[in-house]
Amino acid sequence: MRGRVGRPGLMGTVARTAVIAGTATAVSGGMRNKQAAAAQAQAAAQQAEIDKQAQLDALQAQVNTLAAPAPAPAAAPAAGGDDLVSKLKELASLKEAGILSDAEFDAAKAKLIAG
Repeated sequence: MRGRVGRPGLMGTVARTAVIAGTATAVSGGMRNKQAAAAQAQAAAQQAEIDKQAQLDALQAQVNTLAAPAPAPAAAPAAGGDDLVSKLKELASLKEAGILSDAEFDAAKAKLIAG
């Protein structure tokens, strides 16, 4: 008996269809995983940016608090010099930590001394 010549038989067609379907499923699954990973990475980057901005806002609020001139007391007591020195030291530590630039430090220092 001779084998069929021409079209594949029913089993050959079923096998070919199964291979094609399996390949399509694998490709679509890979694409879905890649898209999910990209979305997760983007969300993580956005959250990191939000966290960074919140930290910068908090530091800026601290700098503004330090740079704001304190109301001048009616009579400057001798202990007032100690307060000025402690504020200047705090400004210097912020500058050393890299939170304040040289210009920001100089401006805040001038406000403290003038205030």
